[in-house]
Amino acid sequence: MAAAMASAAERAVLEEEFKWLLQEEVHGVLRQLQDILKEASHRFALPVGVTEGPVKQENFMLGTSSADQVKGVLMLQGDALCQADINLKMPRNNQLLHFTFREDKQWKLQQIQDARNHVNQAIYLLTNRDVNYQFKTGSEVLKLMDAVMLQLTRARNRLTTPATLTLPEIASSGLTKMFTPALPSDILVNFYINLNKLCLTVYQLHALQPNSTKNFRPTGGSILHNPGAMFECGSQRYEVSHVHKVECVVPWLNDALVFFTVSLQLCQQLKDKVLL
Repeated sequence: MAAAMASAAERAVLEEEFKWLLQEEVHGVLRQLQDILKEASHRFALPVGVTEGPVKQENFMLGTSSADQVKGVLMLQGDALCQADINLKMPRNNQLLHFTFREDKQWKLQQIQDARNHVNQAIYLLTNRDVNYQFKTGSEVLKLMDAVMLQLTRARNRLTTPATLTLPEIASSGLTKMFTPALPSDILVNFYINLNKLCLTVYQLHALQPNSTKNFRPTGGSILHNPGAMFECGSQRYEVSHVHKVECVVPWLNDALVFFTVSLQLCQQLKDKVLL
């Protein structure tokens, strides 16, 4: 009898603790998450309302590639690469080429745009329930945390996992038409985000002759293609002869990634408490 009473008392205490968790602690964690994710959203430095001023422009010096083949400065404004000033030394004849973006052109970095959209979606999910909202069940909290974690994981993945592109896709992208003077037909370029770095890859191509005895095998999609990769564009076949990859660290991307990690940990901790 005494054991049954003790068991009932324990159960009552646990139920009260769980009720407090749903009513108080959950909202505390939601407020914490909102604050962290708003900071993350601000790091992307994109205006979200008409009252905000113009987005600041930031200049980044590209790290030098092997033998100083590629040097340059990139100007980033939020999710837009608004200027690129690139010097390329051709390995065959040491000829120096200089390219800049045309005045009327900007290149949107879709990865940054997508990551911020996912962050804003996570913020929306968190603010959709005001402080007076009463969570009735643990499963309701779990469902919300899963939805928030999905958006945060997608945001992080957009920055940590660049798109895999085929060489014909790179050749036909609008990026080839961004420069003045126009890029030679034997040069391809690609910009992408990898973690906290803004990367530039320059591919130098060798046109294969129609009577070439080389076994032509088109290369599939990749983040970074290697020398020897082959592709066809129009009626011309090419082989990659040289690859140069240079990059620069964007500090606020690192901040955003840290905020994503901390937020995911908070979500998981709350889930673990609800599941106890």
